[in-house]
Amino acid sequence: MAVSIEEPLTHEPELKQTLPPEQESVSVVETRSLVQGALFGVIFGFLLQKGGVAKYHVLVGQLLLADFTVVKVMLSAVVVGMLGIHEMRRRGLVESHIKPARILSNIIGGLLFGCGFALSAYCPGTGAAAVGQGNFDAVAMIVGMIAGSWVFALLSGWISRHIDPVGDCGKLTLYDAVPLKPWVLTTGVATLLVVLLVVVELNTVR
Repeated sequence: MAVSIEEPLTHEPELKQTLPPEQESVSVVETRSLVQGALFGVIFGFLLQKGGVAKYHVLVGQLLLADFTVVKVMLSAVVVGMLGIHEMRRRGLVESHIKPARILSNIIGGLLFGCGFALSAYCPGTGAAAVGQGNFDAVAMIVGMIAGSWVFALLSGWISRHIDPVGDCGKLTLYDAVPLKPWVLTTGVATLLVVLLVVVELNTVR
């Protein structure tokens, strides 16, 4: 009589690995933030291109004070952003992360940015939009921007020790300097910028 012996089951069914609720919620939030960032980035690039600020001659014209398209687009964006962010802060929808005002760092960074802008006629946003519309001369600017970011990352430790402390004024805002209620200050500055926009528009040579 043949006897067969069955081996006992030693393999338990694999348990599905799940993240703790806290980590799972963080992952969902990060994914949603990335999707929203990509969506608004596409919209931002589309509006830059439609506004004409991704064109070489328009940007050069601004630097030569012959074409004020860039000023009008930027001031319009500042007014909309100022009012929108103020209202979202008031409703508790966003938080402000204020960067310290560092005089020497801002001067050096502004000069480097200005020189790069003057030499290439593109800034990071307009350069990316220019490549998207087929202006491949902006590729050189993007390569330089990436190289500059890499150099900055390498020197960030030295900069934080020797450059940033010079003229470090802390996290200052206009709200700290002007003794007015935030909504009064925001509305007043936005109104002044709108008046400036109108003046620029009326005095632009067509």
